[in-house]
Amino acid sequence: MNTEFNEKVKEFILEGINEEPVVAKPDRFWENLNATGTRLWLDTGDMEEAEKNWSAEMTALTTNNTLLNNEIQKGIYDDYIAKARAIVKDLPLKKQIVEIAFILNARHGLRLAKKFGGFVSVELHTDTANDFDAIIDYGLRYFSICPDQFIVKVPYTATGLLGARRLRELGVRINFTLEFSARQNVFVAAITKPAYLNVFLGRLGAYVKDGGLGSGSGAGEMAVLSTQSWIKKLTNENPIPTRLIAASLRSADQLESLAGVDVFTIPTKVAAAGKASLKGEFTSKVDETYPVDLNENAEGMSVEKLWEVTEKEVDLALSLDRDLPKDGDELIRRVHEAGCGDMFPHLSVQDIQHIANDGKIPKHERWADRIRSGELAIDTLLNLAGLASFTMDQAQLDARIEGIICSCKVNA
Repeated sequence: MNTEFNEKVKEFILEGINEEPVVAKPDRFWENLNATGTRLWLDTGDMEEAEKNWSAEMTALTTNNTLLNNEIQKGIYDDYIAKARAIVKDLPLKKQIVEIAFILNARHGLRLAKKFGGFVSVELHTDTANDFDAIIDYGLRYFSICPDQFIVKVPYTATGLLGARRLRELGVRINFTLEFSARQNVFVAAITKPAYLNVFLGRLGAYVKDGGLGSGSGAGEMAVLSTQSWIKKLTNENPIPTRLIAASLRSADQLESLAGVDVFTIPTKVAAAGKASLKGEFTSKVDETYPVDLNENAEGMSVEKLWEVTEKEVDLALSLDRDLPKDGDELIRRVHEAGCGDMFPHLSVQDIQHIANDGKIPKHERWADRIRSGELAIDTLLNLAGLASFTMDQAQLDARIEGIICSCKVNA
């Protein structure tokens, strides 16, 4: 995209934002949790739900492809999409759709920023996950629209690691997303050094339970607390230390069991349940060790890779930082040469389709033999499944955009 076009899009996004700012009131419940050292973010794109749960102790909101799609499917931006077509109409159809998806994400994020006054995490289109140039282009464009409040979410892929690093070097605040283990986050912290990184802990327990490996209790908590420790070791001496987000909270009791972790992204249902069911007497639990409830089916499944990090993995991450690969393919090749291939496995088209069909939680029985052999790992499967899930939601959003802009052509 050329500079003139980008500026025209930016002006369109910025025009007419007139949200009335929320006057946030203090809340002793959230104040007590905040006092443990945890920053509080709401995990929603729904402005009405956010306003019901927002308090003075909260500092950000986070959106993603799924949450944005939920808002777009309400029809609240249909007229805006039709107007946006006039700006992008000279592009090929696919590029029109991706560009309008960016416009919607930026516009909705800007409305959230203006209304609540905090940071807002905005997500890249899933088509950019393995496209270095697109990651840089759209990341910089988000930054230019709202440099003081936007945090750009980049997904955990080989190309994403390199693209996010470049954006960070260019001054863009990064929220690196879709990680499921401490070892993945050692890679992120060493190579990318973002402002924020994540553990999607709710899906870890769900995989263990659904796969018949145990009750699921403790797996997510252990992955989070191990990551917290490693990230402090690796980044506390950096000019801007990286902070961990405990993401995908599933239950109110996790507000207590993980109090003290750098950041919580809290779904509004979990926030409301916490207020209703907990006393609000929080103490830091970052030094806790939670038992992980596994059974005999977990033997040979290397579930511990969710929270354990080997010296080989640390050395590899640091070597990739010192001698940065030129692209994602080189990064993957070096990972395999170092004997860590299960972090970026070579998969067939059929494998990728199976992962997409399984949904957010891969079907363990399909992958068990390959996990046992060391070809695959649970954290890698969950990462690929998460990206596939976001891609499906992005496709729904894109389809709505396409329907509207094609209707505009017919009626023109």
